Amino acid sequence: MADKPSVLFVCVHNAGRSQMAAAWLNHLAGDRVEVRSAGSDPGDRVNPAAVAAMAEVGIDISARTPKILTVDAVQASDVCVTMGCGDTCPVFPGKRYLDWQLEDPAGQGVDAVRPIRDEIKLLVEGLINEIAPTPRTR
Repeated sequence: MADKPSVLFVCVHNAGRSQMAAAWLNHLAGDRVEVRSAGSDPGDRVNPAAVAAMAEVGIDISARTPKILTVDAVQASDVCVTMGCGDTCPVFPGKRYLDWQLEDPAGQGVDAVRPIRDEIKLLVEGLINEIAPTPRTR
């Protein structure tokens, strides 16, 4: 078992929801969690509206690129969070699977992506509280 939990975010194109979720987890949990993202049918680039929406909150995802979902990525993760990818994610015993029902930002402008970004942040904050809570200081 790793000394820190690992999370894999999966959506179809790995261009919007999963990229925003991975960026939020990196931003909010820092090095307390290992973060991956992938797609069952990766797009050519990260959704520009997702890039713009994340930039509004000070998180730059412009250099990220969509990646293909692999069995190795699932095996290496403690938690696999799917976002609209159906049954394409391989299932392994002993892994925790979550399915977040989120609107697909594909083809939408930044105004439509903002509420998705904000919902993802709330879900990520809840996940962090479960798997890597902030150590209490006295």
